[in-house]
This record gives sequence, structure tokens and C-alpha cells, in this order.
Amino acid sequence: MTSLDQIIDDFTFLDDWEDRYRYVIELGKALPDLSDDKKTSSNKVMGCASQVWLVTHASDDGDNPVMTFEGDSDAHIVRGLVAIVLATYSGKTASEIAALDAFEVFGRMGLVENLSAQRSNGLRSMVNRIREEARLRAAA
Repeated sequence: MTSLDQIIDDFTFLDDWEDRYRYVIELGKALPDLSDDKKTSSNKVMGCASQVWLVTHASDDGDNPVMTFEGDSDAHIVRGLVAIVLATYSGKTASEIAALDAFEVFGRMGLVENLSAQRSNGLRSMVNRIREEARLRAAA
């Protein structure tokens, strides 16, 4: 999976939004497929116009587990957004995730203002779900 730093660098290099959209789609194509048995209603992210699934994994590190995520979507651009969200949060501790404002990162990339309202809402739904799961695990 491409690191968030690499994605940010690549976004900075690409001036044109058409090129950035193509790059987001390429990130989605590189995302490993989520197996059908994980595409369940409990893994489905509500609030997305496209179908989006997120699977959460947490280490057994007590109060502050390291969390990793798998995700998928049935739409190419959204699948790319899933890849960016996973690069942002996967591999961090629950407390780091709960404290990290992905929209500040996405804002620096110029990502949010170039998405449709529906895609922005879907992106917000993905981020909110991950942060909520992290808050619950950090509080457990």
C-alpha cells in the first residue's frame, strides 16, 4: 500500500485535477480486493452513495491497540478515496487515530474541495467510522 507521505508528495507533483483524479483511481486499483465474506452489512459504511466496506483489526495491546484497516468500494474513484483513508489511519494506535483530523490532511492536499458533495459526505462517513471505532477501542 502507498504511504500517506508518498500520496501527499504525488499530489503536490500533479498540478492538474484531471491528473489527480486519475492518480486517485490508480490508488484504488492498487488496493487489495476485499473478500466477499467481508462485504457484510456490519462492515458497510452508511452515508456513502457508493457501496463502501471497512474492516477493522486491532492488536491486543490493551488500552491503546494498533489498528489496521481493510476497505473496498464498488466505484473506482471511491475505491481510491478508501486507499487514501487507509493510508492515513492504518497502522496507528487507537489514540493517534482518535486525535488525527484527516480532513486537515486532505485539506492540505486540496482533496475535499475538488470532490462532489456526495463524495465528500462519503469520505466524512468513512473517517467518522474509523475515528469512532478508535475512540471505543482506546476507551475499552
